[in-house]
Amino acid sequence: MKNLCSIILLLSIIVSCKEKETEVKTTSEPEATTEIHFFASDSIKVYGDLYEKDKSAPTLIVFHQGGSNTRAEYKSIIPKLRKEGFNILTIDQRVGGQYYYGGYNRTVAEIPKNEYGYCDAYPDMVAALNYVKDSGFTGKTILWGSSYSATLALKLANNNQSAVDGVLAFSPASGNPMEGCQPNAHIEAIKVPLLLMKPASEMESERSQTQVKLANENGHKTYIAENGVHGSSMLDESRIEGSAAETWKVVMDFLSQFK
Repeated sequence: MKNLCSIILLLSIIVSCKEKETEVKTTSEPEATTEIHFFASDSIKVYGDLYEKDKSAPTLIVFHQGGSNTRAEYKSIIPKLRKEGFNILTIDQRVGGQYYYGGYNRTVAEIPKNEYGYCDAYPDMVAALNYVKDSGFTGKTILWGSSYSATLALKLANNNQSAVDGVLAFSPASGNPMEGCQPNAHIEAIKVPLLLMKPASEMESERSQTQVKLANENGHKTYIAENGVHGSSMLDESRIEGSAAETWKVVMDFLSQFK
């Protein structure tokens, strides 16, 4: 009887260990290497996550769309980019939240009275670029923007062409909400490689047609995702109808020049 009890106890321990091992292996979302923060020029505290590979590797600086935050918007996207060997800095701009995709925006959470518009998030993005340079990252720097932040990424690249090596702009926003920071002049002026992407559903808009036309006329790459949705979410298959494989291929082909 005593031997039987010992065997049962041993089996229980083995099963328990197996369960714990399985729980670790099935973790689907890797934790950020480091949660960081820095301050914009107007003293707003900006939160972000740094996924560091090697300081000499290329670095992606990734920005979210309105009503969003990077952890939620890029939950399925960041792991794929990490596998490609990039350093990645994602930030929560002062204009965002949890309306889309869940999660919460850490920067917004610490602003008591937030009356900022889209263009007002630009200093946060400047500070992100400065953070990368001041932290000793020596590889190429590529900006990645979604919706309003795609427009501001174009501005950031245009204003810092010696510090930025490329831009991915997913559905750059325009029109009245972007008054004071419209994208078209920056599309024309940028000399570094640019990939401008739109879903087919947005191409009925004259503004979208103009953006794509300007990009093509100035030697930039463009892509229309037939089954895409607004912003970087065109890469997330849980948010679109069908496959994102072709869209991912376009993105990876563009990024390959910076490795």
